[in-house]
Amino acid sequence: MKKDGISTAAKGLIVGGTMLVPGVSGGSMAMILGIYDRLVSSVSSFTKQKKESFFFLTVFTFAALAGMILFASPLLALIEAYTKPMMFFFLGTVAGGIPMMYQKARVQAFSWKLPVYVIGGILAVMLVSLFPAEAFSSGAGGTGVLVLASAGFVAAIALILPGISISYLLLMLGIYQDTMKAISTFDLGFLTPMGIGLLLGIVLTTKVLEGAMQRYPQPTYLIIMGFIIGSAADVFPGLPVGWEWVLCSLSLMMGFGLIRLLTENEMIKTEKFKKSSEMY
Repeated sequence: MKKDGISTAAKGLIVGGTMLVPGVSGGSMAMILGIYDRLVSSVSSFTKQKKESFFFLTVFTFAALAGMILFASPLLALIEAYTKPMMFFFLGTVAGGIPMMYQKARVQAFSWKLPVYVIGGILAVMLVSLFPAEAFSSGAGGTGVLVLASAGFVAAIALILPGISISYLLLMLGIYQDTMKAISTFDLGFLTPMGIGLLLGIVLTTKVLEGAMQRYPQPTYLIIMGFIIGSAADVFPGLPVGWEWVLCSLSLMMGFGLIRLLTENEMIKTEKFKKSSEMY
């Protein structure tokens, strides 16, 4: 339990620290680190293993918050100072997580459906950018409450699905600045309906995802892989120039190696967790 808690905390720190990086989705990083499906299962099937799920979610949540506080600002400063090497590091982490996702998809033999699933995920991320701006701008009275609850529900989907940045989606919906202001001023009139929609969206989305991962692992994980590959386009800073090729290549390899190291034993842990959950 102690060793598992340390691993969960370390991955929570990474997810929280990278969540505010432009173009990086918290869900993507959780998937790359191999902890995503356990997060989904712990939320969706909380009542099956209350003690273990509560411990796991508590450790992960506090670690993610700590990561946001401790590492987000230094990371953003590093990105501003060394944009291309840092972005290639994140591209390396994406590449490092793909073998694990391919393994979870349980691909037995090549089929024409496999690239279709991946391309479908990529196109879905691209279509998000076509969403009309300010579609969920807050209104007044009862309509405003319903609009904010709907915006919270949509934000929950972005929070759960890998490859979609929640801050980017809020910006497209036209409520990013309003949301940041409401958080800083603790505006309950704004935050309460949005929070209700967010919680409802998280519960429903995780239940759907858990069912899809268990019943249709191949298309689910390949589409998610497409989400993550599609979101990598927002991270790509352009081709290096001159000596940047050396730094960017090293950064790419470091990102790839780090994720492979962190995810080496995660598949075994996840399978054990699923088997113990099915016993209840």
